Amino acid sequence: MIERLVPESVVAVDAFEDIAEPGDLHPEESALIAKAVDTRRREFTTARRCARQALAALGAPAAPLLPGPHGAPVWPEGTLGSITHCAGFRAAVAARSPGVAALGIDAEPNEPVPDGVLGAIALPGEQRHLRELARAEPEVRWDRLLFSAKEAVYKSWYPWTGQRLRFEDAALTFTLDEGTDDSGSRLRGAFTARILPLAPPGRDLPARLEGRWLAERGLLLTAITVV
Repeated sequence: MIERLVPESVVAVDAFEDIAEPGDLHPEESALIAKAVDTRRREFTTARRCARQALAALGAPAAPLLPGPHGAPVWPEGTLGSITHCAGFRAAVAARSPGVAALGIDAEPNEPVPDGVLGAIALPGEQRHLRELARAEPEVRWDRLLFSAKEAVYKSWYPWTGQRLRFEDAALTFTLDEGTDDSGSRLRGAFTARILPLAPPGRDLPARLEGRWLAERGLLLTAITVV
């Protein structure tokens, strides 16, 4: 399902149930979750398996995907990617660099965010925008979609620029596509993220990121690809 949000140059692999098998993880990856509960181990292993399949489709060597200084996985040289998982869904995308400059995906349940969260993640203008969207299309939990899209923004922006964004550092707007796509999905569209911090000196970076979103099977999926 995640492949519908990224271009053909990006390999996408997803799973709706855990397919983890013994030996799916490298020893270094196993050490990361040695003390985790079984459900966490299975979701981690399945997501890493998706990532490994995506890298294999690119012809990249098998290698452990270990977290960098701020938790983002470090991908094999010449590649980049993004991983996400939530209840009932695991996914990974990967691409060759420099053909693709940045990638970020996120998945969330199509459910409201907990009380008090919206005020922490949404700017005042975003909150007004979400209320308008909810009146137009109440089947989408727009507050959770905002959270997901901001996660995708961070996942694409930080590995690319080295800048760590906070929720208030990107202002998002959403659009809803008309009609249905080839898969029969009606709840899908685009979003734009206006990055508020200044770019590092000497960096020619965009002031905006463009992404895609999809609501289906009780899930909200978001993706950003920068080429």
